[in-house]
Amino acid sequence: MDRFRLLVEAVQDYGIFMLDPAGIVRSWNLGAARLKGYEASEVIGQHFSIFYPDDARAARWPDEELRIATRVGKYEEEGWRVRKDGSRFWANVVITALRDPSGTIVGFGKVTRDLTERREHTEALRQSEERFRLLIEGVRDYAIYMLDPQGIIQSWNSGAELIKGYSAQDVIGKHYSMFFRSEDVAAGLPEKELHDALQGGRTEEEGWRVRKDGSTFWANIVMTPIHVGGVLHGFAKVTRDMTERIRLRDLEHSSQRMNEFLAMLAHELRNPLAPIRNAVSILQLEPAPSTTVRTSRDMIDRQLSHMTRLVDDLLDAGRLTSGKIRIKPEQTLFNQVVAVSVEALRPEMDARSHTFVLDMPPDNIWVNADPTRLAQVLQNLLGNACKFTPHGGHIRLTARIANARLRVEVSDNGVGIEPAALEHIFELFSQGDGLAASRQSGLGIGLSLARSLVEMHGGTISATSGGTGKGSVFSFELPGATHDSDALSDGGAGDDGPGGGVLVVDDNRDAADSLAEILRLLGFKVRTAYDGAAALTAVRHETPAAMLLDIGMPDMDGPAVLRAVRELPGGDTVFACAVSGFGAEDEKAGRADFRGFDARLQKPVDLEDLRVLLEKSQAVRLPGGM
Repeated sequence: MDRFRLLVEAVQDYGIFMLDPAGIVRSWNLGAARLKGYEASEVIGQHFSIFYPDDARAARWPDEELRIATRVGKYEEEGWRVRKDGSRFWANVVITALRDPSGTIVGFGKVTRDLTERREHTEALRQSEERFRLLIEGVRDYAIYMLDPQGIIQSWNSGAELIKGYSAQDVIGKHYSMFFRSEDVAAGLPEKELHDALQGGRTEEEGWRVRKDGSTFWANIVMTPIHVGGVLHGFAKVTRDMTERIRLRDLEHSSQRMNEFLAMLAHELRNPLAPIRNAVSILQLEPAPSTTVRTSRDMIDRQLSHMTRLVDDLLDAGRLTSGKIRIKPEQTLFNQVVAVSVEALRPEMDARSHTFVLDMPPDNIWVNADPTRLAQVLQNLLGNACKFTPHGGHIRLTARIANARLRVEVSDNGVGIEPAALEHIFELFSQGDGLAASRQSGLGIGLSLARSLVEMHGGTISATSGGTGKGSVFSFELPGATHDSDALSDGGAGDDGPGGGVLVVDDNRDAADSLAEILRLLGFKVRTAYDGAAALTAVRHETPAAMLLDIGMPDMDGPAVLRAVRELPGGDTVFACAVSGFGAEDEKAGRADFRGFDARLQKPVDLEDLRVLLEKSQAVRLPGGM
């Protein structure tokens, strides 16, 4: 058993010692002396509680650790410990109960690691031959074994068997290169590991190792040469399975790449959606269309809105998982948020002949929230109600304030939710597995996004249902609500001044021409340019009152065009609006620069957003404009 004793004595990076059943220190290795500052003569015969802070000793926590170890076989924790000089260090501690063949407790093996510097070293204890063997066998989270000077395996603990899959009989007497991949053996890595340990006095590395069944795992390896009287006696080796950590790192990397892909995909999808949205808006402005045209137009509009929401959901999925969603709370008129949200879902409710009831106090409701994100929450809940409420059903939105908290409920008499599905309804990509037959199209992102946004506002959200066919109620609460209708007031708009109309700049001709046609139908004087150079020529010829400027153009992008326009005479008076396929929260450094723009629109451009923007721009309409 000398191998076990030598192994334990040589380990200096771990404190390993033995306690008798009462917690009295009976052995003390070099690592313990180095870690705690005590010599063996100072601690042997002392109760191990001397290593604990005063509060832990006062609570008799050391004795509780021994009781737990006796009851369950092993106790592990992390916490503060005290050195001889009174300084503290953060330690990982493992206490293993040691029993004789009859099952009687004969003592405890204790291993302490100093995690203050995040160093993980070999653990062992000094004790009699039998106790050393029991201690090493009790360590199961690390493979701890001895090699002779040539790398032949001399000992094998239960942790090694658990991690590598070999029994002691399988490996003792064989060269440890059997744990390396064939290509690593061919490259001489086992011999290099032994050489580096001898040269440096210790070596630590990470790499792939092979189990008995041929599977590989990512291992952290610490190897320490053992010298007796100046003669190399062998090597102590400690191996830890780090596969799960590597897997998590790879998952994080994959998640980042997926988020970047989703952002680019959403951008590319928005580009073709922009001219389609413009074309629909043109048809909506066309006077007295035929019934067939009107029906087809409205159908395209509904499906286009649905597709746009799916694109936004794709982007929000990446934002959720990467924590990129941000809110900008401000004093917000909740009544206006409700009006916008209901109006967005009105076509869908009308298409299904839903009866909608809005139950709100007569006074204005103000709440400290991000108006855009709050509208997103409401639209997700109302959209969910529409989706799962059959033709002719009823939907109700109720809002009340109590104790400065806004409580909102969206209820319906739709298909309802089974109890099992309620537990997962707010999880990402959940589509209501409890109601598989009633699933509708979607990505299962809306409710998860709603929960995240509500919680980011400091609120709570929940769902209830009487079961299948009994409808459902989704409710959320937000803090910082008031009935004070005078909390904010809008400033007056300035008078329209003279201007040179609107200049639309986009390298996508369909997008530029269709947006220009909408502006003409709205009564504005419009010019178009299909690249940066043409835009500058148009501005030099006549300074526009407003510019709708695409961000992502080749050769000369939108920010570059704007900078050049600002340098031209009268260019600093132009109202410049960026038009982009990227969402504001997904711009990467260097991808786009929105400095200097007065406003921003996202493709596909919404008609009402365009109306509001141009009213602010002071671009003059032509006589007879809408």
